[in-house]
Amino acid sequence: MTVTASHPAVTPSHPSAPSARAVITTLLGATLLIKACGFAYDFLGYYIGEAHGTTAAGAALTVFGVGWCAGQLASGAVTDRLGARTACSIGLLLAAGACAGLAAAGTLQTLLLLSFFLGCTMDVSRPAVSAEINDRLTSEGARTRAQGWMYWVSNVGVSLSGGVGGYLAHQHGYRALFVANGVACAAAAVLARRVLTGRPAPARAERAHRSSAQMLSDTPLRWMVGAAIGTMVCAYGLVSVLPLVMNDDGLPPSAYGTAMIANTVAVLVLSPPLTRFLVGRDDRVRYPVAPVLAAGSLILGAAMGLAAVQHTTLGYSTAAVAMVPGEVCYCVATGAYLATAAPPGAIGRYQAALSGAGAIASLTPLGIAFALDTGGRILVAGLLAASAALAALACVPLSRSLRTSLTPRTAAEQVQSQH
Repeated sequence: MTVTASHPAVTPSHPSAPSARAVITTLLGATLLIKACGFAYDFLGYYIGEAHGTTAAGAALTVFGVGWCAGQLASGAVTDRLGARTACSIGLLLAAGACAGLAAAGTLQTLLLLSFFLGCTMDVSRPAVSAEINDRLTSEGARTRAQGWMYWVSNVGVSLSGGVGGYLAHQHGYRALFVANGVACAAAAVLARRVLTGRPAPARAERAHRSSAQMLSDTPLRWMVGAAIGTMVCAYGLVSVLPLVMNDDGLPPSAYGTAMIANTVAVLVLSPPLTRFLVGRDDRVRYPVAPVLAAGSLILGAAMGLAAVQHTTLGYSTAAVAMVPGEVCYCVATGAYLATAAPPGAIGRYQAALSGAGAIASLTPLGIAFALDTGGRILVAGLLAASAALAALACVPLSRSLRTSLTPRTAAEQVQSQH
């Protein structure tokens, strides 16, 4: 999974505090650590499926998705009101506890409860990191570039987790993976505690609070989230659909690991040239956000449709590689949107809204399993293609709303310039 190019240019916010470059680089490193060791989600289905069956595994993944939705909303609000350090440190320590619980639990009821709890806490750092980027960087180009780096390290980490974890699970078992995941979350919590401030930046705290009702009335945000859900149904197919169809073929976890490694290599090789094509030297996206997002949606839909009808490790690996251009488009588009359209004082919640789109997309395993049982591979491929097509269609009103409305950030900057 993917994106962006050169290192973010930053400006220090306080002479006595760590520079913005140091803080953001540390946060990106912590994000990579969390994602690369995120074995709990990647192998939750395998772990529960072996002991309790496929239906229980699908239920656990769906419960995880419900928790993910709730966790993103909560972490976005905590980030905006109490600061990134509080959101990251508390959330990641709770995630470490959930991973430890998974390693020790045995009953299905306990595993389902822990799956929900893990979903609530595993991705709490994303809104906080996004808010720090937009708070600490002054130029739109630097924000866009850093947001792209956040998506890039996240996606590389997810691919590494699936690839390496497939082989480690074969050698050491799933419980060892959960323990490693918990240790990584605890280490990331310590890093966040050391480099982040305890409260939102003063400049941010002075800005007007943006209520949830105002967010819901933001037309571009609504269309952006709608398009993101349809796109992420396909993008998260890499960690939700692929294990189901590969298991249906009788392929071992190591085969899934091979496909994920192929995706990782493709990300590393293809991301720089594709990002240079989409992003200019001034770090601004060369093309409007909506068409870039629509292109990414259609590419991801085609790639996952291809994956649904494969039966060999080579075929699945090829489909995983074909996803990469679509992931780059999605990451560039969402990074540019957050950098330019998220209003001051609500960046955490805007990031949470987009992350929540991924959480909603993660609720599909039960539906995909049902489609696989009732209609076979062709039905699964058709549903994924339809999701991508709907996402691309949502980009039409998104484009119109972005053209006709003044972005919240632009409006705020104009107000500030008048004082």
